[in-house]
Amino acid sequence: MCKWKQVVVGSMAALVAMMLIFGEENARSAATAGAEPAPPAGQTYTGSKKCASCHFAQFMLWKKGKHSKTFDLLPAKYQKDPKCLDCHSTGFGEATGFKDITSTPSLAGNTCENCHGPGSKHEEVCKPFAKLKKLTAVQEKAARDSIWLLLPGNVCVKCHVTKAHKESETPKELRTAD
Repeated sequence: MCKWKQVVVGSMAALVAMMLIFGEENARSAATAGAEPAPPAGQTYTGSKKCASCHFAQFMLWKKGKHSKTFDLLPAKYQKDPKCLDCHSTGFGEATGFKDITSTPSLAGNTCENCHGPGSKHEEVCKPFAKLKKLTAVQEKAARDSIWLLLPGNVCVKCHVTKAHKESETPKELRTAD
């Protein structure tokens, strides 16, 4: 498949995924809306289990997908390699991001926070809404403004720059065959 077709197919897949996860209306408004406000500064990574406490359906979709297993795909000798951890973990290189599987197991793999950014303030802002069935417009805005719908820039391309490591610095034994 030529490069431009891969880009089109990849973009469509991302939009479909957004629609499945966030609902068609939210995905459409995210795609057409202007820049969203930046969430509060100073956030820390919390891990996918914290996200699951309020976003269980989305968590279960993620858990069944490949992104949740990216760290597990790494052979043991690469599970400490910074070149690998940048794409196979969450927040690697950040103060509160992935360090190693022993001390930060909830940040292994590509978790919610790889796409949405660190979630500590979102968790803090939304805690009072946990038992509510429906949020008011003000509550919804407070929740929405405390975390990115999607981080700015093309966060997917950061890791998906080459398909299945074929043209990257990935060791030959880890590359997939055509």
